[in-house]
Amino acid sequence: MTAGDLVTAEHLSKWYGQVIGLNDVSVTVPAGITGLLGPNGAGKSTLMKLVTGQLKPSKGSLTVLGEPIWRNPALYRRIGFCPEQDAFYDRMTGLEWVTALVRLNGATDALAGAMAGRALEMVELTDAAHKKIGAYSKGMRQRVKMAQALAHDPDLLILDEPLAGMDPIARRKTIRMIKDWGRAGKGVIVSSHILHEIESMTANILLINQGRILAEGNVHQIRDLIDEHPHTVHVRADQTRALAREFLGHDDVLSLKFEEGAVVVQTGRPDAFYTRLTDLAASGEHGAIHEVTSPDDNLQAVFQYLVKS
Repeated sequence: MTAGDLVTAEHLSKWYGQVIGLNDVSVTVPAGITGLLGPNGAGKSTLMKLVTGQLKPSKGSLTVLGEPIWRNPALYRRIGFCPEQDAFYDRMTGLEWVTALVRLNGATDALAGAMAGRALEMVELTDAAHKKIGAYSKGMRQRVKMAQALAHDPDLLILDEPLAGMDPIARRKTIRMIKDWGRAGKGVIVSSHILHEIESMTANILLINQGRILAEGNVHQIRDLIDEHPHTVHVRADQTRALAREFLGHDDVLSLKFEEGAVVVQTGRPDAFYTRLTDLAASGEHGAIHEVTSPDDNLQAVFQYLVKS
């Protein structure tokens, strides 16, 4: 471990009965932004819960910000965690919910309210601060989770699939925000099953599958391999047929099909496709684009290839 490393794991394992969540992982996460890339069930969330002190390692050692994390409450205050799953009190407003969580860190009512308001402003939710969370869209729910993760100004942010379900414009803003935090000196570990998302935030990645770290280092080293496989994108929108006509005008779109309220596209160049999609959403010329998701099987084929090779 060198000064400034965020996380150091040595022969780290976690199992749940007969199920192995993480299998003999030794890795060092350097300062800055690191992407954790792997399909669902790969072990990303298990690793994040170990790093945040929610789970006790079954075997091996784990230090975070230079200290052992398990049963170290003082260290928890230096970490912000945005989980993949939602767990809200839907009758609370965004401001009430974030304020309540900040108070658990020991802040007074007045200070907690000010910290929560500032965090909601950072994720551009000020206008919805007094709305009940039950009325929030999927993207707003993601952003209010990010607000609670950063409200207490932690040194390390752990973000588990933070872009899931966001519309294209919200995704672009969130990516920019995460990059800004990295430039400001915060440590960030962000997970995704979409290479394009990780690559837009950082070049430093950990590839994880079946509880093991398959590779670590610069994303460009595996880029060509992943680009050999078509990338599927599910776009939920108001005017799917108009969008489809627009998509078909570009040679990177390999196929498309319609589902109820959505169009599913296969593209050979996801970077170009996502950039155009965000521009289309911003222009509004083909109606509102509500949600963009990418199924897991994009990575599954790549990881099967990597495991065999």
